[in-house]
Amino acid sequence: MTEPTSWPTRFADEGELEDFMTVPDGALVADLARVEGDILVLGAGGKMGPTLARLAKRAAPTKRIVAVARFSQPRLAERLTGWGIETIACDLLDREAVARLPRLANVIYMAGRKFGEQGSLDLTWALNVLVPGYIAATFREARIVVFSTGCVYPFVPVTSGGATETTPATPPPGDYANSCVGRERAFEFFANRHGTLGRLIRLNYAIDMRYGVLHDVARKVMAGTAINLTAGHVNVIWQGDANAFALRALGHSTSPPAPLNVSGPETVSIRTLATHFGERLGKKPVFAGQEAATGWLVNTTACATLFGYPRVSLGRMIDWVGDWVARDMPSLGKATQYEVRSGVFTAPKLES
Repeated sequence: MTEPTSWPTRFADEGELEDFMTVPDGALVADLARVEGDILVLGAGGKMGPTLARLAKRAAPTKRIVAVARFSQPRLAERLTGWGIETIACDLLDREAVARLPRLANVIYMAGRKFGEQGSLDLTWALNVLVPGYIAATFREARIVVFSTGCVYPFVPVTSGGATETTPATPPPGDYANSCVGRERAFEFFANRHGTLGRLIRLNYAIDMRYGVLHDVARKVMAGTAINLTAGHVNVIWQGDANAFALRALGHSTSPPAPLNVSGPETVSIRTLATHFGERLGKKPVFAGQEAATGWLVNTTACATLFGYPRVSLGRMIDWVGDWVARDMPSLGKATQYEVRSGVFTAPKLES
């Protein structure tokens, strides 16, 4: 993937941001042209779902793109419809409702639960394991690309270059990470039984101006909030690139579904990020603790071999996020909680 001839230096508003994020490149257009059939996006109401569905429609305008979610967010279904995307309201926990969904040839599975699990662990496991079983059984004749997470891996040394796809999925304690392994196992079980094609996208920290690790760090620097350095290193990728790679993975499906780490190529230092944002925002970062020798990190060599490097560089993302936060532009108010190492993720709340 190559950079366009002219990059924006900033985004005027959310509309301009989403317009840019959903412009397909030639590689995505070509890959989707080779994939037969239409695309069903399950769990399309989250942070990434709307832009993934719109990107798919712009890359393959003759394909039927159907977005499925509960659509609790006001006007989201209307926005998707305006982009030429069909919408279906569905609670994926309702097995009978799932059975009524259209059987399209390609499925992008984006549903799941991470935050606020304490007090309702049964719901976390139901959404992350039971629902995948429903989907895998119902759509066993489709290609299924599943959004998973790098949290299925154990912590690895910061100097290791990250866990590879051959690293055993044995995460540290925590219901979220372990239920995500369960999600993968559910899809693997039905693929082994029915020969279903698919791919498991082990994503580490997609970046949008309105949320993500860079947004969290920049907001803390601006507010003078102490930044815990224990989880001192992360991987990040531009959301548009993550969406493009997931869609392109439809053309690289296997049975059983092989994992694919999706993120940027760098092991990113939180201390260095905060220092860059401090220089840009005119604030001195406040730090607490020391960097641990291990972290949730992934190696993306296999992804780069298939798709090339992400189009948007780390430096460009830092510039964009710094500008966005400096202008006090909108936030989704959903902290990534990248600093959590216990595996227990609370209901999201950005510090201010």
